[in-house]
Amino acid sequence: MIDLSVLWRAPDVNPVNRKARSIPGLNPFNVYGRVFFFSWFGFLIAFWSWYAFPPLLSQTIAGDLGLSQSDVANSNIVALTATLLVRLVAGPSCDRFGPRRTFAGCLLLGSIPTALAGAVVNVEGLLALRFFIGILGGSFVPCQVWSTGFFDKNVVGTANALTGGFGNAGGGITYFLMPAVFDSLVHDRGLTPHVAWRVTFIVPFICIVVTAVAMLICCEDTPTGKWSDRHLAVQQNLASHGISGAIVDVPGELTDQATTGTDSPNGSDEKKLGFEAVEPKQPGGFAHEAHVGEQQMLDTARGEVVVKPSFREALPVVFSAQTLVLAGGYFCSFGAELAINSILGSYYVKNFPDLKQRGSGNWAAMFGLLNVVFRPLGGVLSDLVYKRTGVWGKKALIHGVALFTGVFLIAIGLTDPHDRNMMFGLVAGMAFFLEAGNGANFGLVPHVHPHANGIVSGCTGATGNLGGIVFAIIFRYNHKDYARVFWIIGVMTIGINLSLSWIRPIPKGQIGGR
Repeated sequence: MIDLSVLWRAPDVNPVNRKARSIPGLNPFNVYGRVFFFSWFGFLIAFWSWYAFPPLLSQTIAGDLGLSQSDVANSNIVALTATLLVRLVAGPSCDRFGPRRTFAGCLLLGSIPTALAGAVVNVEGLLALRFFIGILGGSFVPCQVWSTGFFDKNVVGTANALTGGFGNAGGGITYFLMPAVFDSLVHDRGLTPHVAWRVTFIVPFICIVVTAVAMLICCEDTPTGKWSDRHLAVQQNLASHGISGAIVDVPGELTDQATTGTDSPNGSDEKKLGFEAVEPKQPGGFAHEAHVGEQQMLDTARGEVVVKPSFREALPVVFSAQTLVLAGGYFCSFGAELAINSILGSYYVKNFPDLKQRGSGNWAAMFGLLNVVFRPLGGVLSDLVYKRTGVWGKKALIHGVALFTGVFLIAIGLTDPHDRNMMFGLVAGMAFFLEAGNGANFGLVPHVHPHANGIVSGCTGATGNLGGIVFAIIFRYNHKDYARVFWIIGVMTIGINLSLSWIRPIPKGQIGGR
């Protein structure tokens, strides 16, 4: 039977890294509940502003600025390009400075171009502005790294999927909020459309700044305190449980293999984590601690404490086959979501002209809002199969839902529905598997090179954006033949996932993450 009290009571924690073994999502007074809230809410606000243009772009803004269909498509591509670059930088930044500061930095930097949206007067200004607003999309990486840092392996898939899913819902909320605010300013405040759409962007700007400042004031870097003290905190936690040893700032190479005895993983005593078990200093356990075996505690300390990355150490992680699997899966799932989210309102208007801007926006919003349920479901399923089958089950889930996603995309493309029930039903079915795939993907991410989690998260997230750019370019050159692009994306999704299905989920001999 499900114990609902875990939603608000203080969670049991891992005795080494103090990560929570449950998610107190309804308890903002608990540090884990507070970080969980700001992880998803911060990304939701960022996603809302990042995608604030599309709901007004194809009609109101295009008419005001004299944009062509190609100009609209180019602006969607530019918005994704900046996010790709930021996500590549955000990953190593999380490992070096901590995810909380990186998260707040992305929000504050992205708030500046959001506030300047009203200054746009031509297509060049629109392209430049949407490029810099794309900084906000990079906040996904610290969102996931922060969540991974506070929740243990038994629930991290669920935690990451919830924070990512609730955050991605910002892509749906923006289709409700931006037209609603615009209509209010025009009809209730008497502003002209030329002025009203510009004023509309002040609303997300205020929300972004308030959220970023609150995040810095109210939350911690890690469950053990300051980011710079994370290695020392692990050493102290081990010592308090009868295990002693020296931890240096960089505990080994990012690609260390498992070792036995006292041999250094990379032949360098300077970077060795040399732990030695001693008699426990006190009997029994500690308050709210999960029971974890001594060897598992050692593996956690040796393999799952994030280290500061050097360029030489980061390259093997970036180009490992396991990182490629995560990147390829996210290229298809999140890439398709981004590209489809940009054109879905226009697709609905094309097939159902009577919906108009607000009606098509409301129906397009449902695609993003389904993230609230479907992406977390992918993470929950990922954790469930992990309990029974280990990391192989998590990997199989990623490829399985991707195949069904491809089938639905092909079905939409080949039928090009002009019946509302059929269209909205197929899109909802596609969203179920596509968004569950996003959650399942980041359910596996914490297991792959766990002490380089920021790098792996950054590469995976950035490749999702690369997929969005590639698919947006395909939409761009097919003009309004949206159905054709849907089946093209479906075929690519099936092909890429089948080609990656044979690769091991984690590197052979990896320490930790199992």
